[in-house]
Order: sequence, then structure tokens, then C-alpha cells
Amino acid sequence: MIGFLVHPRVDRTLPALQAARAVLREAGVETWEATREERRRVPAGTRLLVTLGGDGTLLNGARLAAPRGIPLLGVNLGRLGFLTELEADGLAEGLRRFLAGDFRLDERTLLEVRIHRGGRHVRAGLGLNEAVIQRKGAASILRLSLAVDGQPVGTLDADGVVVATATGSTAYALAAGGPILEPSVDDLLLVPMNPFALTVRPIVFPARQDLIVTLTLGPGLITIDGATQRGLRTGDRVHLAAYRRRLGMIRFTPPERFYALLRQKLGWGHPLVPTPHADA
Repeated sequence: MIGFLVHPRVDRTLPALQAARAVLREAGVETWEATREERRRVPAGTRLLVTLGGDGTLLNGARLAAPRGIPLLGVNLGRLGFLTELEADGLAEGLRRFLAGDFRLDERTLLEVRIHRGGRHVRAGLGLNEAVIQRKGAASILRLSLAVDGQPVGTLDADGVVVATATGSTAYALAAGGPILEPSVDDLLLVPMNPFALTVRPIVFPARQDLIVTLTLGPGLITIDGATQRGLRTGDRVHLAAYRRRLGMIRFTPPERFYALLRQKLGWGHPLVPTPHADA
């Protein structure tokens, strides 16, 4: 069985989607379709989840697919499509290649987030990109105490912090001043947001280590992949760690495509002015 997770504004009569249905019908493969608002669990027997939309739809699909070990194929119908693998007109051929086993599996680390409050803990969710802890509304800056594997790292005053995977290093973490990590890297990244002390800089730490962020002065908010959001109070401890399962993303292109995407979609490495002539 193959599932299609579709952005709510996507036309279900899209020719590319009709062609994909025909390919799977001919191959005798059952399908299901839902919008990201309709589907909260992936049905048993699903062997592939296809997302149709932009990066936001893919992030939603990642949270559904990873716990069940189901691979993900992203199809770009949005604007940037940095994480997706195919454009709409390549979907039918991509499904043929998947059924024939002609693909590679690109494994990505996810972030698991739990909140500890007053002796109890609540799992806040999973994120493929990042978790953002930030001040709430017009509140003053947050004071955050950081520890890695129980080892105190320090206390910082800032607008917040971004904790990102390698996949998320090219998203909000990059905008906040963090480094770019190659997607196959397991490590997690902590990027302070507008820290009061100028010496506070991003830290990369191994995925095998857990990070605990304690709000010693709040209130705050935590947002996971720009979707799931919860309020935080002074004294709350946020536990962030690599999820026990990695997400498999279906790829038909070589790993080196990541660097081409940096140039094509993020403009990395393009000079701001043309190369001067030798006689200039």
C-alpha cells in the first residue's frame, strides 16, 4: 500500500496525481489519500508515504512516517522545495523506479522533544528540522540553563535557542546564524537567538548526547518544525534528543545533489558581483 499526503490546496485532479494513480493501479498496488489535517496515523501495511506540497507537507509526513519506519518521497508543488526529491511531472516515473527497487535510501536524524514540569513529563513531538524555544509575546529575554548529558554547559540570556538536526541546519537555524551541516551528519546543532553576550556562539554536539534546556526565567514558547507549539513556564525543562529511529527518504539522485541545491535554491557560493576581467 502507498499513501499520498496532500496539501489541502492541491487539486486532486492534478494530471501528475492521476498519472501516479494509474501507475499504481496497473501494478496492483493499493493506495490511500489524505490531507495533512485529516491524517494523524499511517494505516498498517503502508510501504511508502508520498507527500505532495512543499517542505511543510514533507515535514508533516516525516512525523507520521518515522515512528513506523516507513520511507518518505517528497514531491514539490510549493515554492522552494529544498527537501523534496521530485517535481510533479516526475512522480509517475519515480513510483515506477520505487516499485522496481531503483532508488537509494537517504537516512535522516529526527529530534524528539519532551517537556518536564512539576515531576511529570509530556512528549511534545518529533521534528525533522528543529525545535525553537523563544520568548513569549512581548516578554523580556529568556534566561536559559543548558546541560548536555547532565553536564552543565552554562546559562544564557537570549531571545531563545534553536536546536536543529543536520536537515534543519539549512532552515531556521541558518537564518539565526548557525552553520550548514551535510544531511547525513547525525549531530545536533544549538543556535542561540540574539544572545545578550556576544561570545555565545552555536554548538554542535553528538546525537548520542541529550540536551536539556531549563527556563530559569520565562515565560516562553516551544515550536517544532513550525507547526506544533506549546507554552513554557519558568522552571520547565525541555529534553531534546535524537529520535530512536531515523527517517528514510527516497532518493533517485546522487548524494552530491545537496551541494547543487545549496547553489541553486539558497544561492550559496554565488559571487555577489561578476568575476572581474583579468585586464580590469
